[in-house]
Amino acid sequence: MDIINGSFPLLQAAGSGGGQMASMFVTFGLVFVVMYFLIIRPQSKKQKQAKAMLAALKKGDRVATIGGIRGVIHSIRDDAVVIKVDDNTKIEFSKSAVATVLNVAKSEAENQTPEGKE
Repeated sequence: MDIINGSFPLLQAAGSGGGQMASMFVTFGLVFVVMYFLIIRPQSKKQKQAKAMLAALKKGDRVATIGGIRGVIHSIRDDAVVIKVDDNTKIEFSKSAVATVLNVAKSEAENQTPEGKE
């Protein structure tokens, strides 16, 4: 029995001071809960928002890339986006390189104003 107690000091501590070990586990549990709410949860929320933003990209949206290039989306493929940065200049980027959508393109119905109103 002395071999087991000598090899596993936690078992020995549980026998002599179970209250100390329980408080240690509670402390580790609280640290994990705090880390979850301060680090893990906000990170996963941010990833979901970025994924939703990339899925909602459409032609005509004004975007900014992670490199700071701003332009209007000319076309979209499965994993790439062609951005028009000037009249005759188009650059192809990976979809994940789009950092933010600056202005969302309006559909044709929203762009047309009713007759007689300005």
